[in-house]
Amino acid sequence: MDARPELQTAQTQLANRRWRLDNLYHIIDKDGRRIAFRLNWAQEALLDGLHHQNVILKARQLGFTTFIQLFMLDACLFNSNIRAGTVAHKLDDAKTIFRDKVKYPYDNLPEQIKAARPIAKDSADELMFSNNSSIRVGTSMRSGTLQYLHISEYGKLCAQFPDKAREVRTGALNTVQAGQVVFLESTAEGKEGHFYELSDAAQSKLRMGTPLTPLDFKFHFFPWWKAPEYELDPAGVIIPEPQRKYFEGLEAMHGIALSPAKRAWYVKKSEVQMADMKREYPSTPEEAFEASVEGAYYGQELAAAELQGRIGHFPASPELPVFTSWDIGRGDYTAMWFWQRLPGRRLRLVHFFQNTGEGLPYYAVELRKLYEAKGWRRKGAIDYVPHDARVTEWGSDRSRIEQMFAQRLNPQIATELSVEDGINAVRSILPMCEFDAQGCAEGISMLKSYRKEWDEIRGCWKDRPRHDMASHGADAFRYLAAAYRDLAPPPPSKDTTPRWAGDGRFTVDDLIALHGRSDLRVRV
Repeated sequence: MDARPELQTAQTQLANRRWRLDNLYHIIDKDGRRIAFRLNWAQEALLDGLHHQNVILKARQLGFTTFIQLFMLDACLFNSNIRAGTVAHKLDDAKTIFRDKVKYPYDNLPEQIKAARPIAKDSADELMFSNNSSIRVGTSMRSGTLQYLHISEYGKLCAQFPDKAREVRTGALNTVQAGQVVFLESTAEGKEGHFYELSDAAQSKLRMGTPLTPLDFKFHFFPWWKAPEYELDPAGVIIPEPQRKYFEGLEAMHGIALSPAKRAWYVKKSEVQMADMKREYPSTPEEAFEASVEGAYYGQELAAAELQGRIGHFPASPELPVFTSWDIGRGDYTAMWFWQRLPGRRLRLVHFFQNTGEGLPYYAVELRKLYEAKGWRRKGAIDYVPHDARVTEWGSDRSRIEQMFAQRLNPQIATELSVEDGINAVRSILPMCEFDAQGCAEGISMLKSYRKEWDEIRGCWKDRPRHDMASHGADAFRYLAAAYRDLAPPPPSKDTTPRWAGDGRFTVDDLIALHGRSDLRVRV
């Protein structure tokens, strides 16, 4: 019998990368079983849309680390003189990736493949083959030149280890030349850091249809709702009202229509994930980056505010004064929250403002401009400042608080609390807060990003906040929380007369201002 047709078929198959990936490799599945690797929907989509440089924003458990390791291992086995490397954000993660997703698939290859590509060097973090190709895994990748680079959980690396992320950016990314292949994959970790910047720039190019060069990153997004396995029998699963509104909003705003089985899965999964749900299982890219970051102090409280509709259209009530709370800086940022104390123990946050490199007269002018432009009530307003407002600064022989009086502001020192007590005070008032989404967008982002400092040596969160761009807005909010505790609530409004529009009808905004609610609608 002539074996040449079978040999030709085998040669044709082995020349096809997709066939090799779908037929040669074995992995350990989530249940600890040895199984043949098969491309899932997300891995196929990434392979089909592959660019030279790829930034991948993802939901959890879609198998990208496994796929990328097999993709690079395959490139090394079937091409000579290839260098492939993976950077993990922790040493333990690097060891696990190498053991389970590189060494194990190689050890379980067909014997003919291993005989053709024997290992020439086997170390704790690198395999080098007889064709002078090698694949390695570590926490840094500065030396040498790579044709394939994978940076795992780059968002977490940027968030927890900013110095190491800088080393990766200046070191590992510079080992890859134009035209080679880079994978940066991660869940989101807030609107800061190199992963967010790359994702944002890549999304912008995607929206504008900008042709990509070999040095441009292509944006890939893989949401939870595309995964066929993320479903649950909806029988007996109650959909809470906030999440029902969330699902309706996804369909109305993004065209994402979820089946009952997917809604049931999401509800039950979020019972465990709580504030981390949108970060770990995002529905849209915007949602992923808006979600609370790991180690954030106020993640659960702000997630609850979103679900309960307390972040939306909440303009200032014309009947009540608008207070301010400041975190004062000189070479650093000065941040201000604008807020009202409403009846019923409610707090309404109507605006946030910050800037740097300016003196007190500048902030006084900006404050007055805001009050005039918004028509806010200034009479009775207090400007709460931290205790260091007594310090002489801003190029003057007068204290900060003296300068505020000179600018016709109404400063008052907020009750001094320790950082820990201040954080607890914020947590206690956040369930009473309503945020005007438009005016407070930057401030809300800072509250979401305000997090604990990471202890790299012990591998845990420290009991103190990390000082970064989120600190100033969060500090100003702590002074707000201290002021709220000492401020008497306003009396119930006696004015029940609607403010009428010029055409004889009252508007939604009029109702909101009168009743302090954003969920009112006018029937037409």
